[in-house]
Amino acid sequence: MLQFRELIIALTSALTWFLLGDTPGDPEGYVQDATDIRTEYDFIIIGAGSAGAVIANRLSEIADWNILLLEAGGDESMSGQIPLFAAGIQLTSRDWQYKTTPQANGCFGNANQQCLWPRGKMLGGSSSINYMLYVRGNKRDYDKWRDDGNTGWGYDDVLPYFLKSEDNQNPFLAGTKYHGKGGYLTVGEAGFRSPLGAAFIQGGVEMGYENRDYNGEFQTGFMFSQGTVRRGSRCSTSKAFLRPVRNRKNLHVSMYSHVKKILINPDTKEATGVMFEKHGKVYAVTATKEVVLSAGSVASPQILMLSGVGPAAHLIEKGITPILDQPYVGENLHDHIGLIGMVFLLDEPYSIVSASRVMSLPVLLNYTLFGGTAMSLLGGVEGIAFVNSKYADATDDWPDMQLHFGSGSDISDDGAAIRYAHGITDEVWNEYYKPIVNKDSWTIFPYFLRPKSRGNILLKSNDPYDKPLINPNYFSNPDDILVTIEAVKFSLALSKTDAFQKVGTKFYDKPYPGCKDKQLWTDEYWECWIKSSSFTLAHTVGTCKMGPDSDPTAVVDPELNFRGIKNLRVADTSIMPSVPSGNTNAATIMVGEKAADLIKKTWL
Repeated sequence: MLQFRELIIALTSALTWFLLGDTPGDPEGYVQDATDIRTEYDFIIIGAGSAGAVIANRLSEIADWNILLLEAGGDESMSGQIPLFAAGIQLTSRDWQYKTTPQANGCFGNANQQCLWPRGKMLGGSSSINYMLYVRGNKRDYDKWRDDGNTGWGYDDVLPYFLKSEDNQNPFLAGTKYHGKGGYLTVGEAGFRSPLGAAFIQGGVEMGYENRDYNGEFQTGFMFSQGTVRRGSRCSTSKAFLRPVRNRKNLHVSMYSHVKKILINPDTKEATGVMFEKHGKVYAVTATKEVVLSAGSVASPQILMLSGVGPAAHLIEKGITPILDQPYVGENLHDHIGLIGMVFLLDEPYSIVSASRVMSLPVLLNYTLFGGTAMSLLGGVEGIAFVNSKYADATDDWPDMQLHFGSGSDISDDGAAIRYAHGITDEVWNEYYKPIVNKDSWTIFPYFLRPKSRGNILLKSNDPYDKPLINPNYFSNPDDILVTIEAVKFSLALSKTDAFQKVGTKFYDKPYPGCKDKQLWTDEYWECWIKSSSFTLAHTVGTCKMGPDSDPTAVVDPELNFRGIKNLRVADTSIMPSVPSGNTNAATIMVGEKAADLIKKTWL
């Protein structure tokens, strides 16, 4: 079955490439790897991900500026363009394949109590490996950033940058106050809807929630997922922002370029360039204006510390001479984490079962030609809801729980990819999931939106190729587990609505391995399951925190300038003081748009 699945994916990818492949005038033509790298550029951008690709596009609009964009990986994979199979890109060469340190309060069901942390290692970064969900967060999130001293980052300040990027394909949303039209980034819904998706929306209405645009005026409610998709395929920031401008003479994109460190003058505390390795050759390239660090919440603090900027005692311990003692580099790490693997069985043949309903030639051809079928579902996430726990103010539009609804589950692909991406061990798979594999099912991934737990990033060694030590410190604050339990309970209540009962929904209630000693369906049992089957949403932020001069923990200022180092700016999820209430890819693209304007303001 696995070989057949891989054959179908390969055929779909090949047909898509044949029909939509590269031509000289194609705005989606492939980016060519820079081979003639100069010794000097105006700007060097580290990381071609969700923010870096945007910044490279916008800065290269200025014809007199020369831009070097560095990416550790290569181009996107063809198979990674099929939304439904997003999980299959994880644990490949296009994934950094990070793992957390062993967790004291989570990831118990994973090998060595280490959660997997997928991150894109290719053009587009994590926008090329994620589930493509386009979620901006709540306006209150950004207003809090502003109120905490980050001038220019309130909701009214950042909304224009969301709109600037967006080319929304929904005729009821495009061009309205809350949605842009004509931007580089294509946003829309999947070209397929299952009866279960309709049940999800109707179930939410039964529970008193509205079917509404969660990126619009109000966030609380239920909706079919919006995503960064174009004609049924993934629309990464590489496809959206780099490919259309790949022929600009002043933009060089260097792939397979692993950054060793930022070059910083220890006397003047000025960033002067970047040292990186490509195909065994080490380059030292000068930046005459700025170095822009957009490597993400893991790699950005790692690169800073390798460059001598970070907690001095830690750097000395790793054999690195400190240039600037900045103890908060790598701190304030936090993330969205929830319970993966809930299964709701049903009587009707409505779910996305790969073996019998997706892996067929008619489905393949339909998807390739028209972008429809279940293959267009955003990682299988058909719907999203923002709801209130008992700890939230129900009169305020600032929900504290998010639900990802999948019209299939971990058992729906015959155990081919999803279980590995979710870190499910063979023991748990064989005992809990295998008895029901490929049955009709749906799932919900429930989680808490505003975690209070904080962790950090540290160096494992002074070797730039060593992965850093990632300790998110999951559930170290007990409030995080309390709200997550409420999100699980809400998911169970949703399954009991008439909409889901009409299709014969029943929660798969076999006791979860490792929690059999707990009384079933109690808070203690749910806490055990959550801590055993913890899974990251990959919404990691905060490790180069933005803040005003009055905030001693701030690493960058509201202009994204690094405090204490001249001509160095950070622009990615690491600058976010607190995680937005939702998926972070859209917010990261917004940061890229705003950062580009801040840079232009400085140098023009």
